This record gives sequence, C-alpha cells and structure tokens, in this order.
Amino acid sequence: MRILLVEDDKNLGKATVEGLKDSFAVDWVRSAEEADDALAVTPYNLIVLDINLPGASGLDFLATIRKEKNQVPVLLLTARDAIRHRVEGLNAGADDYLVKPFDLDELLARCAALVRRAQGHAEPIITVLDIVFEPSTGRLEKGGLAVVLSARERAIFNVLIHNLNRPVSKSKIEERIYDWSSEEIESNTIEVHISGLRRKLGRDLIKTIRGVGYMIQS
Repeated sequence: MRILLVEDDKNLGKATVEGLKDSFAVDWVRSAEEADDALAVTPYNLIVLDINLPGASGLDFLATIRKEKNQVPVLLLTARDAIRHRVEGLNAGADDYLVKPFDLDELLARCAALVRRAQGHAEPIITVLDIVFEPSTGRLEKGGLAVVLSARERAIFNVLIHNLNRPVSKSKIEERIYDWSSEEIESNTIEVHISGLRRKLGRDLIKTIRGVGYMIQS
C-alpha cells in the first residue's frame, strides 16, 4: 500500500514517515505543488495531508483533486484550534482528520481503516484458510498462533491480501512497497520475501501464476 504524505514541517514529516514505513510505502512531499507532481505519475492508496502548507493550502489542494474526480482517500492533519478548517476539509471531501499533535499508533490505525474501507474490506478481519489477519492492527495468526513478519514481508502480504483472488505482478508489488528513498532493488528480492512468507504461512497460501505474478486465493 502506498501513501503520499504532504507535510512541510521537517521534524513531523520525518517522524510520520518512520511511524508508517513498516506498514506502507511512504512518499513525502512538502507542498501542494509537489503533491500535484507526485499524483501525476504515481497511484496512491491514501493521502495524508497537512492543511497549513506553503503556497497553496492543503484545503486548496483537496478541492482541486476532488474537482478532478480523484477519489483517493484523504486524511487531514489539523491544528487543535482549527475547528473551522476541519469542517471545511470534511465538506470539501476529506475522509477523516487527525488533530496535531497526534499519536503515531492512532495515525497508523486510521490510515489502515481508510485504505481498507476504500478497497471494500468493510470487515475488520480477513480469514483465508487458517490465516487470520486484522488490517487495522496488523495482527496476523496462523492456526491460532501469532506470526511475526519482517517489514518487507508484511508489505508484500498486505498487497496480496488486499488483492485477494487477483494475481499481482512482481512490478506492481515493487511499486507498492518501495518508496522513493529505497535503494536499487535486486532482481530476486521479491522472490526471497515470498519464500519467507511461504515458510511462515504455508506453501499453499501464495500461488505463483506463471508469467503473471503472485496471488493469495481464498
């Protein structure tokens, strides 16, 4: 899952990226203009948007993308005393808001909920075979026992489980889990992580669709 973070504060931006990067690929820009450029070339599952930006405000940016019929979920970051801005943002098409300063665990939970809702996963728990996954918290169990995944394994699992019964190409997986700051990806990186997932979750869970990619089938 890929998030666009639009936040001009350097320290808050860094902290937010750190809080989200284990669950999402995060691209961070610091103005509405840079956000426009990012949207033009990259599909996102969610935008985390600060209202107070240099140049065009976050509300202006939100109004623009909604006029362009872009329905990507938007989570607003607002100041505690900016009630009017929160109301304006929701009326302009924002899906949720979070008041600064915020708890990173709450931000992560809200992001996961918005992505899940947008993808049609209204139920908070996904069950496939003996695998139980709770997207909002990241809880993952196999046969009733907790499973611990590495950050990359978790990112790949998220992509596959949210495309249940649909094959996902290797290139699409790479696009969804690696952000702009990632180093060059080795040719067998995805295969190595898929192998790790199969070892932890069972060889039959992830199917290889030759010439297409990978799929979790219910």
